[in-house]
Amino acid sequence: MTDLSYVRTEMLPERDPPISTSGVIGWIRANLFDGISNSVLTIASLAFIYWVLSHFIPWFWSPTWNGSSLGNCREMIGAAGKEGGACWGVINERWPQILFGFYPEELRWRPILAFVLMFVALIPILFNMISRRWNWFLLALVLFAAVSFVGSGVIAVLVQIVLAVTMAYVGWQIVTTKGADRADQIKAGAKRLPNPLLFSAAFVFIMPWLLWGGTIWTPLAAAFGFGVGWGAFRLVSPKFGDLAGLILGVVTTFVWWLVLTGPVASGLNGVLPVGLEPVQSRNFGGLLLSVTIGVVAISVSLPLGIVLALGRQSDLMLVKWMSVGFIEFIRGVPLITLLFVASFLLNVFMPPGTNFDIILRVIIMATLFSAAYIAEVVRGGLAALPKGQYEAADALGLDYWKAQRLIIMPQALKISIPGIVSTFIGLFKDTTLVSIIGLLDPIGLSNSIRADTAWNGVVWELYGFIAFLFFILTFSMSRYSMYLERRLRTDHR
Repeated sequence: MTDLSYVRTEMLPERDPPISTSGVIGWIRANLFDGISNSVLTIASLAFIYWVLSHFIPWFWSPTWNGSSLGNCREMIGAAGKEGGACWGVINERWPQILFGFYPEELRWRPILAFVLMFVALIPILFNMISRRWNWFLLALVLFAAVSFVGSGVIAVLVQIVLAVTMAYVGWQIVTTKGADRADQIKAGAKRLPNPLLFSAAFVFIMPWLLWGGTIWTPLAAAFGFGVGWGAFRLVSPKFGDLAGLILGVVTTFVWWLVLTGPVASGLNGVLPVGLEPVQSRNFGGLLLSVTIGVVAISVSLPLGIVLALGRQSDLMLVKWMSVGFIEFIRGVPLITLLFVASFLLNVFMPPGTNFDIILRVIIMATLFSAAYIAEVVRGGLAALPKGQYEAADALGLDYWKAQRLIIMPQALKISIPGIVSTFIGLFKDTTLVSIIGLLDPIGLSNSIRADTAWNGVVWELYGFIAFLFFILTFSMSRYSMYLERRLRTDHR
């Protein structure tokens, strides 16, 4: 019989991996000191980082927060026994101006409320982490806090009572239906709340009214223009087709906005004057101006870019040529040229008596500029889809618009997310170019602050603070795009 004594009869107990290949030490060896060249680069990089931090931290950690001028900051630095340091007194004194420009101080609650409501309105669009009940609860909570902060009188008390009852009712639904399915929710008496996207759509008209003020009938009349266009579309499309109905609907909406919105709003305001104190566009500035231009241009340029991308691939030659001509012309012209056109020439091409607000003109040009680039990014996503997706939509019997909405466009947009967000980040940073045409964005305000004799010579503190603000906003956009890519990932790993 063969001797099999060398065969193991019992398993050895598991042992921890060597310390040199696991944990922090293992990660350092694998990523920082893996070979001679990698080790040299790591040591050189650490030396450079140490050199930068050894100079930056003493400069940054400067006891000058309460400084009243550059000379006063230098006196504080000398009294602390330091050779140099940052003059943070300029940030302490001028940060409200950097954020709000010359917006009246007693009315700054309006832009704050507008941008808080903007985040509430964006939650159902950008995220999928809270229910519609939580969304309405947050909206009621924000409005209750705003009325408590700025409201007074009987009307404010009544509004607070209504909002408190709303929060209590929605909160009761959240508690009683947590973890329950739809049948159990019906038994518990929970009613389905309206879609929070209704508030997201209404916010498009609420935001400019809060920022610029004036009569409330102006945004309501502008919103009614969409109803007029939809009515024209429904009236014409059954007889002459969807394309004719769409064209007439768009034309009718623009005619309403350009011709009838002003008189209708003025007439209603004469009967029932309700509104906020107007604020002129020359008072806008700082980060408020950049965010206003960036948010509106980003929100409008995405759907416009999608339409242009579809137009460029259309079989209708007139639509295709118009889309191609627009895209190539806008992409071939620098944004600064378009801003000069917005500042000096746009009113010339408008009907007599038309006087577009300067910020509105800048928003129009920034939107058109971004839409042309978004169109090319989306066209790349459409080109990346295999032909089988289009054939599958045809096999299901879907018409063109249903195929685009349900099958083609969701996949193309998912592919195009990095390019779209990159375009949006570039657009937001390009809002600083408006200082060339006299608008006081953060860069323009910094130049005016440095013109003050008290702060003449302060450079790194101002521009570093502005760079930090822009970094926070653009980095948040970048992280959101990565979150969206992970959420929409459909591959199997």
